[in-house]
Amino acid sequence: MSTTGVVRERGLYSISVASELTDVGPQTLRLYERRNLILPARSAGGTRRYSDRDIERIRRIAALVDDGVNLPGVERILALEEECAALRRRLHRERRP
Repeated sequence: MSTTGVVRERGLYSISVASELTDVGPQTLRLYERRNLILPARSAGGTRRYSDRDIERIRRIAALVDDGVNLPGVERILALEEECAALRRRLHRERRP
């Protein structure tokens, strides 16, 4: 994995910083976590730590909600997007000589 990939996955941001970066309130971030829409890392002391990838996902969730999609719909859309991405990766691997 590249250095960039490591940074994207590592929990860097506290909930307050993640809230500022995404313009989504801390209570809403906690709700997203309870709904398993996001799964931030935890520090040894149990503090939530959000990665760059988490920030991107929160922004995607917020955009869907702003478009009028409810949370069960968001969950389904994200699952379908992940499935589509996995199928694309598989197709790309199978097409390689």
